[in-house]
Amino acid sequence: MLEKNNFPIQHADSLETCFPVYLRSLTRPVARLYWRGDLSATCPRIAIVGTRKASPEGKKMAYHIAYTLARAGWCVVSGLAFGIDAAAHQGALAAGGITWAVLAHGLDTIQPKNNAALAHTILNQNGCLISEYPAGTPPLPHRFLERNRIVSGLCEAVIVIEAPRASGSLATAHHAHEQHKPVFVFPGPATSPLYAGSHELIRQGARLVRNSDDILQDLASYTTQTALPSIQKHQSTASLQPLEEKILAHLRAHKKTLSIDTLIDELGIAYHEIQPALASLCSTQHIKEIGPQQYEA
Repeated sequence: MLEKNNFPIQHADSLETCFPVYLRSLTRPVARLYWRGDLSATCPRIAIVGTRKASPEGKKMAYHIAYTLARAGWCVVSGLAFGIDAAAHQGALAAGGITWAVLAHGLDTIQPKNNAALAHTILNQNGCLISEYPAGTPPLPHRFLERNRIVSGLCEAVIVIEAPRASGSLATAHHAHEQHKPVFVFPGPATSPLYAGSHELIRQGARLVRNSDDILQDLASYTTQTALPSIQKHQSTASLQPLEEKILAHLRAHKKTLSIDTLIDELGIAYHEIQPALASLCSTQHIKEIGPQQYEA
Protein backbone atom coordinates (compact mmCIF):
# COMPACT_ATOMS: atom_id res chain seq x y z
CA MET A 1 0.00 0.00 0.00
CA LEU A 2 1.25 3.48 -0.91
CA GLU A 3 0.78 6.54 1.26
CA LYS A 4 -2.21 8.34 -0.25
CA ASN A 5 -1.44 11.69 1.35
CA ASN A 6 2.05 11.95 -0.15
CA PHE A 7 1.07 10.81 -3.66
CA PRO A 8 -2.70 11.15 -4.19
CA ILE A 9 -4.34 9.53 -7.20
CA GLN A 10 -5.09 12.11 -9.89
CA HIS A 11 -7.00 11.66 -13.13
CA ALA A 12 -7.82 13.31 -16.43
CA ASP A 13 -9.88 12.41 -19.46
CA SER A 14 -8.57 12.57 -23.02
CA LEU A 15 -9.94 16.06 -23.63
CA GLU A 16 -7.93 17.65 -20.85
CA THR A 17 -4.64 19.39 -21.60
CA CYS A 18 -2.61 17.39 -19.06
CA PHE A 19 -3.42 14.14 -20.88
CA PRO A 20 -0.27 12.90 -22.73
CA VAL A 21 -0.77 13.78 -26.38
CA TYR A 22 0.11 10.36 -27.84
CA LEU A 23 -2.65 8.62 -25.89
CA ARG A 24 -5.34 10.69 -27.60
CA SER A 25 -4.64 9.11 -31.00
CA LEU A 26 -4.32 5.40 -30.21
CA THR A 27 -6.37 2.93 -32.26
CA ARG A 28 -8.11 2.08 -28.98
CA PRO A 29 -7.88 5.41 -27.14
CA VAL A 30 -7.54 5.74 -23.39
CA ALA A 31 -10.76 7.23 -22.05
CA ARG A 32 -9.40 8.23 -18.66
CA LEU A 33 -5.91 8.20 -17.17
CA TYR A 34 -5.02 7.87 -13.49
CA TRP A 35 -1.61 8.66 -12.07
CA ARG A 36 0.36 9.14 -8.89
CA GLY A 37 3.44 11.33 -8.90
CA ASP A 38 4.64 13.82 -11.50
CA LEU A 39 3.17 13.53 -15.01
CA SER A 40 4.53 16.92 -16.11
CA ALA A 41 8.03 15.87 -17.23
CA THR A 42 8.70 17.13 -20.77
CA CYS A 43 11.76 14.98 -21.52
CA PRO A 44 11.40 12.43 -24.35
CA ARG A 45 10.29 8.96 -23.30
CA ILE A 46 11.40 5.47 -24.29
CA ALA A 47 10.02 2.08 -23.23
CA ILE A 48 12.18 -0.84 -22.12
CA VAL A 49 10.31 -4.15 -21.94
CA GLY A 50 11.04 -7.86 -21.79
CA THR A 51 10.37 -11.10 -19.98
CA ARG A 52 9.60 -11.42 -16.28
CA LYS A 53 11.81 -14.53 -16.19
CA ALA A 54 14.90 -12.69 -17.37
CA SER A 55 18.41 -14.09 -17.16
CA PRO A 56 21.01 -12.27 -15.03
CA GLU A 57 22.61 -11.04 -18.27
CA GLY A 58 19.28 -9.71 -19.54
CA LYS A 59 18.58 -7.82 -16.32
CA LYS A 60 22.10 -6.40 -16.35
CA MET A 61 21.60 -5.24 -19.94
CA ALA A 62 18.25 -3.61 -19.14
CA TYR A 63 19.78 -1.82 -16.16
CA HIS A 64 22.74 -0.53 -18.18
CA ILE A 65 20.64 0.63 -21.14
CA ALA A 66 18.17 2.42 -18.87
CA TYR A 67 21.02 4.03 -16.94
CA THR A 68 22.65 5.31 -20.14
CA LEU A 69 19.40 6.62 -21.62
CA ALA A 70 18.40 8.32 -18.38
CA ARG A 71 21.79 10.04 -18.23
CA ALA A 72 21.16 11.21 -21.81
CA GLY A 73 17.89 12.86 -20.77
CA TRP A 74 15.32 10.17 -21.61
CA CYS A 75 12.46 9.14 -19.33
CA VAL A 76 12.39 5.33 -19.11
CA VAL A 77 8.91 3.78 -19.24
CA SER A 78 8.14 0.17 -18.27
CA GLY A 79 5.60 -1.96 -16.42
CA LEU A 80 7.00 -2.50 -12.89
CA ALA A 81 6.99 -6.28 -13.39
CA PHE A 82 9.75 -8.62 -12.27
CA GLY A 83 12.71 -9.17 -14.57
CA ILE A 84 13.44 -6.69 -17.37
CA ASP A 85 10.88 -4.08 -16.23
CA ALA A 86 12.23 -3.80 -12.70
CA ALA A 87 15.84 -3.70 -13.90
CA ALA A 88 15.00 -0.88 -16.33
CA HIS A 89 13.33 1.21 -13.63
CA GLN A 90 16.28 0.60 -11.29
CA GLY A 91 18.83 1.62 -13.92
CA ALA A 92 17.04 4.90 -14.63
CA LEU A 93 16.77 5.67 -10.92
CA ALA A 94 20.46 4.91 -10.34
CA ALA A 95 21.31 7.46 -13.02
CA GLY A 96 19.26 10.11 -11.23
CA GLY A 97 16.75 10.05 -14.07
CA ILE A 98 12.98 9.89 -14.34
CA THR A 99 11.06 6.67 -14.87
CA TRP A 100 7.33 5.99 -15.34
CA ALA A 101 5.59 2.69 -14.58
CA VAL A 102 2.35 1.73 -16.36
CA LEU A 103 0.26 -0.65 -14.23
CA ALA A 104 -2.48 -3.13 -15.14
CA HIS A 105 -4.64 -2.42 -12.10
CA GLY A 106 -5.82 0.39 -9.85
CA LEU A 107 -3.20 2.60 -8.25
CA ASP A 108 -4.30 1.91 -4.68
CA THR A 109 -2.14 -1.23 -4.67
CA ILE A 110 1.13 -2.46 -6.18
CA GLN A 111 1.49 -5.79 -7.98
CA PRO A 112 3.77 -7.60 -7.58
CA LYS A 113 3.89 -6.66 -3.90
CA ASN A 114 7.64 -7.23 -3.78
CA ASN A 115 8.07 -4.20 -6.07
CA ALA A 116 6.29 -1.82 -3.68
CA ALA A 117 9.62 -0.39 -2.49
CA LEU A 118 10.62 0.21 -6.11
CA ALA A 119 7.32 2.03 -6.70
CA HIS A 120 8.02 4.25 -3.67
CA THR A 121 11.45 5.12 -5.07
CA ILE A 122 9.99 5.97 -8.47
CA LEU A 123 7.55 8.40 -6.84
CA ASN A 124 10.15 9.90 -4.53
CA GLN A 125 12.44 10.57 -7.51
CA ASN A 126 9.88 12.64 -9.46
CA GLY A 127 8.60 9.68 -11.44
CA CYS A 128 5.06 8.48 -12.00
CA LEU A 129 2.76 5.46 -11.66
CA ILE A 130 0.12 5.36 -14.41
CA SER A 131 -3.00 3.33 -15.13
CA GLU A 132 -6.23 3.55 -17.13
CA TYR A 133 -8.05 1.72 -14.33
CA PRO A 134 -9.66 3.30 -11.23
CA ALA A 135 -8.73 2.34 -7.68
CA GLY A 136 -9.94 -1.10 -6.71
CA THR A 137 -9.47 -2.63 -10.17
CA PRO A 138 -7.70 -6.01 -9.81
CA PRO A 139 -4.76 -7.09 -12.04
CA LEU A 140 -6.55 -9.60 -14.28
CA PRO A 141 -4.47 -11.24 -17.05
CA HIS A 142 -6.12 -9.43 -19.99
CA ARG A 143 -5.36 -6.05 -18.41
CA PHE A 144 -1.62 -6.62 -18.72
CA LEU A 145 -2.03 -6.92 -22.48
CA GLU A 146 -4.31 -3.88 -22.58
CA ARG A 147 -1.81 -1.70 -20.74
CA ASN A 148 0.93 -2.49 -23.29
CA ARG A 149 -0.59 -0.09 -25.81
CA ILE A 150 -0.18 2.65 -23.19
CA VAL A 151 3.47 1.74 -22.57
CA SER A 152 4.25 2.15 -26.27
CA GLY A 153 1.78 4.99 -26.69
CA LEU A 154 3.59 7.17 -24.16
CA CYS A 155 6.95 6.73 -25.86
CA GLU A 156 8.94 7.72 -28.93
CA ALA A 157 10.42 4.22 -29.25
CA VAL A 158 10.43 0.75 -27.66
CA ILE A 159 13.41 -1.40 -26.66
CA VAL A 160 12.87 -5.17 -26.30
CA ILE A 161 15.29 -7.21 -24.17
CA GLU A 162 14.82 -11.00 -23.85
CA ALA A 163 11.34 -11.71 -25.22
CA PRO A 164 10.20 -15.36 -25.45
CA ARG A 165 7.69 -16.31 -28.12
CA ALA A 166 4.67 -15.74 -25.83
CA SER A 167 5.99 -12.62 -24.10
CA GLY A 168 3.64 -9.69 -23.53
CA SER A 169 6.47 -7.41 -24.61
CA LEU A 170 5.85 -8.58 -28.19
CA ALA A 171 2.42 -6.94 -27.98
CA THR A 172 4.10 -3.72 -26.86
CA ALA A 173 6.42 -3.92 -29.87
CA HIS A 174 3.51 -4.53 -32.27
CA HIS A 175 1.62 -1.57 -30.83
CA ALA A 176 4.72 0.58 -31.40
CA HIS A 177 4.89 -0.62 -35.00
CA GLU A 178 1.24 0.32 -35.53
CA GLN A 179 2.01 3.73 -34.03
CA HIS A 180 4.88 4.16 -36.53
CA LYS A 181 7.55 4.20 -33.84
CA PRO A 182 10.93 2.44 -33.97
CA VAL A 183 11.42 -0.86 -32.15
CA PHE A 184 14.95 -1.77 -31.03
CA VAL A 185 15.73 -5.41 -30.28
CA PHE A 186 18.79 -7.07 -28.76
CA PRO A 187 19.61 -10.44 -30.34
CA GLY A 188 20.69 -13.49 -28.36
CA PRO A 189 21.70 -17.13 -28.88
CA ALA A 190 19.71 -18.68 -31.72
CA THR A 191 18.71 -21.66 -29.58
CA SER A 192 17.68 -19.71 -26.47
CA PRO A 193 13.90 -19.66 -25.82
CA LEU A 194 14.36 -16.28 -24.10
CA TYR A 195 15.09 -14.73 -27.50
CA ALA A 196 12.60 -16.60 -29.71
CA GLY A 197 10.20 -13.66 -29.79
CA SER A 198 13.01 -11.12 -30.06
CA HIS A 199 14.39 -12.82 -33.16
CA GLU A 200 10.94 -12.94 -34.73
CA LEU A 201 10.65 -9.16 -34.25
CA ILE A 202 13.99 -8.69 -36.01
CA ARG A 203 12.79 -10.86 -38.91
CA GLN A 204 9.71 -8.64 -39.11
CA GLY A 205 11.83 -5.50 -39.47
CA ALA A 206 12.69 -4.32 -35.95
CA ARG A 207 16.08 -2.65 -35.58
CA LEU A 208 18.81 -4.95 -34.32
CA VAL A 209 20.99 -3.14 -31.78
CA ARG A 210 24.11 -4.23 -29.92
CA ASN A 211 24.61 -1.61 -27.24
CA SER A 212 23.47 1.78 -25.94
CA ASP A 213 25.56 3.63 -28.55
CA ASP A 214 23.52 2.01 -31.35
CA ILE A 215 20.30 3.15 -29.70
CA LEU A 216 21.49 6.70 -28.98
CA GLN A 217 22.72 7.16 -32.54
CA ASP A 218 19.48 5.87 -34.03
CA LEU A 219 17.39 7.95 -31.64
CA ALA A 220 19.34 11.11 -32.46
CA SER A 221 18.74 10.54 -36.17
CA TYR A 222 15.10 9.58 -35.72
CA THR A 223 14.08 12.45 -33.44
CA THR A 224 15.66 15.08 -35.69
CA GLN A 225 13.92 13.67 -38.78
CA THR A 226 10.48 13.24 -37.19
CA ALA A 227 8.15 15.84 -35.74
CA LEU A 228 7.27 14.05 -32.52
CA PRO A 229 4.49 15.87 -30.63
CA SER A 230 5.74 15.01 -27.15
CA ILE A 231 9.17 16.50 -27.71
CA GLN A 232 9.16 20.16 -26.79
CA LYS A 233 10.72 22.48 -29.36
CA HIS A 234 12.00 24.78 -26.64
CA GLN A 235 14.96 27.07 -26.62
CA SER A 236 15.46 27.21 -22.86
CA THR A 237 18.74 25.78 -21.62
CA ALA A 238 17.70 25.78 -17.96
CA SER A 239 17.38 21.99 -17.82
CA LEU A 240 20.65 21.20 -19.63
CA GLN A 241 23.59 19.50 -17.97
CA PRO A 242 26.90 21.43 -17.83
CA LEU A 243 28.42 19.27 -20.59
CA GLU A 244 25.38 19.82 -22.81
CA GLU A 245 25.59 23.59 -22.25
CA LYS A 246 29.28 23.52 -23.20
CA ILE A 247 28.60 21.65 -26.45
CA LEU A 248 25.63 23.87 -27.34
CA ALA A 249 27.62 27.07 -26.73
CA HIS A 250 30.49 25.75 -28.88
CA LEU A 251 28.17 24.91 -31.80
CA ARG A 252 26.40 28.26 -31.56
CA ALA A 253 29.71 30.12 -31.51
CA HIS A 254 30.93 28.38 -34.68
CA LYS A 255 27.61 28.84 -36.54
CA LYS A 256 28.37 25.87 -38.79
CA THR A 257 28.17 22.09 -38.88
CA LEU A 258 30.82 20.28 -36.82
CA SER A 259 31.59 16.57 -36.75
CA ILE A 260 31.71 14.61 -33.52
CA ASP A 261 35.46 14.14 -34.02
CA THR A 262 35.96 17.90 -34.29
CA LEU A 263 33.93 18.46 -31.13
CA ILE A 264 35.96 15.83 -29.28
CA ASP A 265 39.23 17.46 -30.37
CA GLU A 266 38.19 21.08 -29.73
CA LEU A 267 36.41 20.46 -26.43
CA GLY A 268 38.62 17.70 -25.07
CA ILE A 269 35.69 15.39 -24.31
CA ALA A 270 35.85 11.60 -24.53
CA TYR A 271 33.59 9.84 -27.04
CA HIS A 272 31.67 7.90 -24.38
CA GLU A 273 30.84 11.19 -22.65
CA ILE A 274 29.99 13.33 -25.67
CA GLN A 275 27.75 10.80 -27.46
CA PRO A 276 24.98 10.71 -24.80
CA ALA A 277 25.15 14.52 -24.48
CA LEU A 278 24.73 14.96 -28.24
CA ALA A 279 21.82 12.50 -28.30
CA SER A 280 20.13 14.40 -25.48
CA LEU A 281 20.61 17.76 -27.23
CA CYS A 282 19.18 16.31 -30.45
CA SER A 283 16.22 14.73 -28.67
CA THR A 284 15.27 18.07 -27.10
CA GLN A 285 15.94 19.78 -30.46
CA HIS A 286 18.55 22.21 -29.16
CA ILE A 287 20.80 20.96 -31.98
CA LYS A 288 20.34 19.01 -35.23
CA GLU A 289 22.21 16.05 -36.67
CA ILE A 290 22.66 17.19 -40.29
CA GLY A 291 24.48 14.04 -41.43
CA PRO A 292 25.98 10.98 -39.75
CA GLN A 293 27.57 12.43 -36.58
CA GLN A 294 27.51 15.97 -38.03
CA TYR A 295 25.88 18.58 -35.79
CA GLU A 296 24.82 22.19 -35.80
CA ALA A 297 22.90 24.44 -33.39
